[in-house]
Amino acid sequence: MRPDTPAENVDHTAEAARLERTAGLYPEDAEALLLRAAAHLELSGDRPAATALYDRLLSTTDGLENPPLIRALKASNLWEYGHEAEARAIIEGIRTTAPRDPAPWVIVAESLEAHDELEAAAETFTEAATLLLPPAEDSEAGTAAPTPSTHPLLYGRHRVRRMLGLPHDDWDTLADTLHSSPVPLDELHDPKRVWSLGSDNPAELQAEISRLQAELGTYREALSRPFPVAVLHWPAGELSELLSAYPSLTTEYPSHGTHLATIESALRELSSSGTANLGIVTGTVPSYEAFAASEGTTPEDVTLLPQYATTLAARGRAVAWPPQRGAGCWCGAGDVYAECHGTE
Repeated sequence: MRPDTPAENVDHTAEAARLERTAGLYPEDAEALLLRAAAHLELSGDRPAATALYDRLLSTTDGLENPPLIRALKASNLWEYGHEAEARAIIEGIRTTAPRDPAPWVIVAESLEAHDELEAAAETFTEAATLLLPPAEDSEAGTAAPTPSTHPLLYGRHRVRRMLGLPHDDWDTLADTLHSSPVPLDELHDPKRVWSLGSDNPAELQAEISRLQAELGTYREALSRPFPVAVLHWPAGELSELLSAYPSLTTEYPSHGTHLATIESALRELSSSGTANLGIVTGTVPSYEAFAASEGTTPEDVTLLPQYATTLAARGRAVAWPPQRGAGCWCGAGDVYAECHGTE
């Protein structure tokens, strides 16, 4: 979510202005673009301007994909420039409303942690884990493995509990199991590590450098994880509008029912061939038309459809497939996946 390029290498103010201009050109992507603009403003040191962008997004929640995420980012930013009381109020509101997305939980818990509220951070991580994760014993048995988006909850919870000196529980053990770095989480999260940074012993300093390199390697691996192999989904209303405007696409989409069946079939075939990290992106006609214009071609070009899907996935619009156990079907019909397209 937040760029981490050092300020000396990027003009964060100029980049924020560019992203704001782009958001004006592509209103369907304004939420993601303005969040990145706010992140650049935070990095530039202009935190009040970042807050203004968060407020601009929150001035109407209609059409927002993730209002709790924006509120969490706003709270974190506010606390950093002295507005602790307002930040705490927002954080408490997020905990009370219990969003189903892990990202807001991670942000507010890490904000509490950054201000030495370790007990509150641990409680927040645990609340989120209880809400969003399967029971740890089920995960260890392989019956309901946590999705990658929830891994930061487990890692953050492990880190804070380690700093508090609490004994391992099942979720801490699961975090150790999921962590892929050659340096164990217990070592990465050891509070005593910071002491070695002030050591005059070259061996201790080299050991700490090795640990930090391993941690950085894990972080880079997460950032470089390929986007999901995404299949494009058109809701019934959008598909009807698309075919009305561009009748030649009827050969690609003979009916909405056929379209949905083709999506499920394609994803199952990819899964059976060993392809991982599968996802579904949902298209809209205005967004697709804007994408076609940006590519200098017509929306009737069928070769543009997979490119559009890939671009949506790159912007973080992909929803993992298959849905988690007990979750609603990706088609939007309102039925549980296992009783909808999951039965095909």
